[in-house]
Amino acid sequence: MRGHSSWNYTPYRLPFREVGDIYISRVVPLEHAVHFEWLAEEGKTYAVYSKKRYDDDNTFRKVADVCGGEVDLLDLETETDYAFYVECEGKKSRIRIARTGKPIGITVNYLHPEDDAYAFSGNYLASPTIVRHPDGHLLASMDIFGIQTPQNLTLIFRSDDDGETWHYVTELCPCFWGKLFIHKGEVYMLSVSTEYGDLLIGKSSDGGKTWGAPTVILRGSCKTNFAGCHKSPMNIVNYNGRIYETMEWGSWREGYHAPMVMSCDENDDLLVPENWSFAEPIKYDPNWEGTAEGYSSGCIEGTLVIFPNGKLYNVMRYDMFNTTPNFGLALAFEVNKEDHEAPLTYSHPIEFPANHSKFIILKDEVSGKYYTVASRIRNHTCKGHRNLLSLMCSEDMVKWDVMCDVIDRSQEHPGRVGFQYVDFIIEGDDILMLIRSGYNYPSDFHNSNYCTFLRLKNFRDIKEEYRK
Repeated sequence: MRGHSSWNYTPYRLPFREVGDIYISRVVPLEHAVHFEWLAEEGKTYAVYSKKRYDDDNTFRKVADVCGGEVDLLDLETETDYAFYVECEGKKSRIRIARTGKPIGITVNYLHPEDDAYAFSGNYLASPTIVRHPDGHLLASMDIFGIQTPQNLTLIFRSDDDGETWHYVTELCPCFWGKLFIHKGEVYMLSVSTEYGDLLIGKSSDGGKTWGAPTVILRGSCKTNFAGCHKSPMNIVNYNGRIYETMEWGSWREGYHAPMVMSCDENDDLLVPENWSFAEPIKYDPNWEGTAEGYSSGCIEGTLVIFPNGKLYNVMRYDMFNTTPNFGLALAFEVNKEDHEAPLTYSHPIEFPANHSKFIILKDEVSGKYYTVASRIRNHTCKGHRNLLSLMCSEDMVKWDVMCDVIDRSQEHPGRVGFQYVDFIIEGDDILMLIRSGYNYPSDFHNSNYCTFLRLKNFRDIKEEYRK
């Protein structure tokens, strides 16, 4: 065993854990097929084996010989679990699992809730983030989370055809709640080491394939029962010569997440910790004007927005599960552009019908309007549902209009379906989004089994068509 100086692994392997000699790097269930890929050696032929997972005959059958690193298992029964592996010259992958079913959009990656290939980090896919690299390709990442697990692995995938197909690139460890972004032509990852862990930043100079060792820019607690660094893949904002990102200090077990922002001069080296400034965190105060009546754990997962008045605000997801009313508000906090370590200043509530799940808001430079794709709440009876994903628009960051429902599964059981935590970019006339998706028998709506890519074409003109 040798020392390792970079952040990425292909793949990450632990001593004494059966990971397989051949690494299956991507799984995509289809309605009557399963596509999967592995890290193949050039010129070698791989034998592919599969079986119906709960078949009385427990024998794997050889279904193909493949020269290369991907295969489609065809003519399968829909909504059925299958197990599979590959073998070559005495080397074998670990057995993986997939459940067939009609996909929604394009599946970047899938993880069956009972597939323990990544159990050292978790069993579910989360924290989708997407970025267009200056070289032209798309990069997408997601982390692996679970209950009482380390939660420290992030997988990175690449598309060279505008999202139609995706392939594994590498994985980062430790890396959780990460956000990919481009700065001065190079791709960065801003993350934490694990839940409430150290805040990390690292850079790739070859399009996302390899990554230098990450820099710790703020220490956390690394324990779920103690307050530490909390963040999500939120949008990076350039404002007044600085780059800004939102985060919180807290934990669920301690009952609060105190909003804050971090910032760095856009011309400074982002990998130098001393170049970063952090606003002092501010705890929720139920006496703030316009907040709901009743108990609230406060705010989490803010999105930074430059308002029409030219000021920078942190618009926060707001807990209203036990308040009156029980949904429909986000809270806006003003960022101090002069004193970068000053706490945020609470400003006002915003009527926003998607406040119980993470969302980002982006300004469209063409129209000047603000857009979000978020888990919309229809009324007070479905305050915790995430089975309706909607495109919404605002001209003034005051009133929000529903443009269309991107995915509507509101007639299905809300405990079994979830489309949430969307990260998206605006390109020309289209919105490109990456979605944390739970459907086709996930563990539950929250514990997602898919990471889904969707392209929303001609999004500025969609409202008129939608209303017809």
